[in-house]
Formats: sequence, structure tokens, C-alpha cells
Amino acid sequence: MKFEEVFTVHVKPENAIKLNNDYGDTVVMIPFTGEVTGKYFEGNVLSGGVDTQIIGKDGNRNTLSARYMLEGKDYTGEPCKIYIENNGNIYEKRNNVLFRTCPKIITNSKVLECLIKDLLIGEGIETENGLDIKIYRAI
Repeated sequence: MKFEEVFTVHVKPENAIKLNNDYGDTVVMIPFTGEVTGKYFEGNVLSGGVDTQIIGKDGNRNTLSARYMLEGKDYTGEPCKIYIENNGNIYEKRNNVLFRTCPKIITNSKVLECLIKDLLIGEGIETENGLDIKIYRAI
């Protein structure tokens, strides 16, 4: 199976909110904004995006769930919005990849509505400026 990059979300994290309990669990919620670049879509992450990470008592970041809305233009130049729900697990870092996810996308773009049904994979990659989330689709 081959994958094609759809777009990259350049994340700009804001102040995190943290919860710890007596059982050793930690929940971290990281609000963020950012910009999106790619051959199919370009735009911005709207205010209200949040990444929630649940960290088990062993110290590993076991799960993550990010929800955010993008606003910009599809590859035809038409204005559109894209909602992303990005769920995954964080394992040991491999080749700068911090985590992999299974994104779910909803959009009002007619030319990008194929992304609603396509098999998508997301990767979180460390950069000099923070974090990029690359979204790929199976072709």
C-alpha cells in the first residue's frame, strides 16, 4: 500500500492544562492553533483546537486525541473548512515520528469530500519550531 501526503498542520501549542490523581494518572490538555500547508489544502487552525493526552502511571503517554477545525482553501481555490479528529497512541520515537494516528475528517469541500471515506494516517514529527502533523491517505 502506498500513501500520499495530503497536508501538514504546523502546530503552535498554547499553555497546557494538567490534571494528576492519586492513582498516578495524568491528563494533559494542550490548546493550539497553527497553519496548514499542502498540495490539497492551505489555511489555518481555528481557535479551539485541543490535544488531550492520557499518561499512565508508568510515565508513558498512552493515548492522545486531538480535535480541531481548519479554515482555508482547497486545491481549486474554493474556501472551505475541515474538521479533524485525530486519535492515536504514543510509543517510542522512531525516525523523529513521535506518534501515529487514525484521523477522521469531515469537510464541506466538494473536491476534498473523498477524505471523509479514504484511509488516512497521521504522523506527529518533531521540528525546530515544535510539531508538524502530517496527514497521508492511501492511494
